Amino acid sequence: MTNSLAPAKNSVQSSSSIAYIFRYKLSCQSIKAIVRDSVGVATNIRNLWDPLEKAAAQMKQQTASTLFALAFLSVLMSAPSTVLALSAAAAAPTTAMVSDPCLPPIPLPEVEERVRSDWPNLCKYRSANAALTTPTKVVFIGDSITEGWVTGDPKLFTDGVVGRGISGQTSPQILLRFFQDVIELRPQIVHIMAGTNDIAGNTGPTTEQDFKNNIIAMVDLARAHHIQVALASILPASSFSWKPGFRPASTIRELNSWLRSYAQKSHIRYVDYYAVLTDTQGGFKAELSDDGVHPNRDGYAAMREPALRGIEK
Repeated sequence: MTNSLAPAKNSVQSSSSIAYIFRYKLSCQSIKAIVRDSVGVATNIRNLWDPLEKAAAQMKQQTASTLFALAFLSVLMSAPSTVLALSAAAAAPTTAMVSDPCLPPIPLPEVEERVRSDWPNLCKYRSANAALTTPTKVVFIGDSITEGWVTGDPKLFTDGVVGRGISGQTSPQILLRFFQDVIELRPQIVHIMAGTNDIAGNTGPTTEQDFKNNIIAMVDLARAHHIQVALASILPASSFSWKPGFRPASTIRELNSWLRSYAQKSHIRYVDYYAVLTDTQGGFKAELSDDGVHPNRDGYAAMREPALRGIEK
């Protein structure tokens, strides 16, 4: 018997095969298109990626340096002993009197203009000097201790006794204005007090010999102009509030010893305020100073008798 369904079956199979092949070809074309498009996208991505990769490499190098610096700072911040060990190579000075003062200057912003234009502050007393109408008998020249003396014991500064102290000054600054503020006033006696701010380093590091040279120069100038000299001791101090870490007591004792010896050899008067004002540790007696450096009214009262002996004719 003839199988009549065979052609139909074959026909269906042929149609299915054709449909499969058609779908297969279509799929292949789609895949090719996708691959072709993907290749194009990949090429574009690669074109974009190359500069990004280079930039990332540069950032990586910079980041590595930054991370190293941050890590180093972190170690320093988290380990104070490391900082102390690094700084221990050079012992911290106890005063500004050093063996080599020639370091790069670091001007303070608030005094930078004065440093440039009028370092010795000649302008301070220029008008007051010109306004004097009576003969000057005694000039007290020095730093803030002398400047504050005028208000601390005003009765001392009468009858031709004038004060020419300037807060914060060191001996080289006082020397530079010595002619204007002393010699040109033609006094009979000059009272010189300096040293506290040299030891504190107000105008930078210095040496003990520099201080001594400035004192000698002022004394020589005075004597060359027939002015008698009263050379004051440096007042006691165990610390300076504006220079934490400084311990000046021993340096003050040493320089006072030199001042006394120099005065004796030079046949000038030495006024010993130190003995009146110091405590057993080389500091300022607490009842005579409010800050351990400058006399209060009681301190200036204690200084009055030695001062009068020093400036008597």
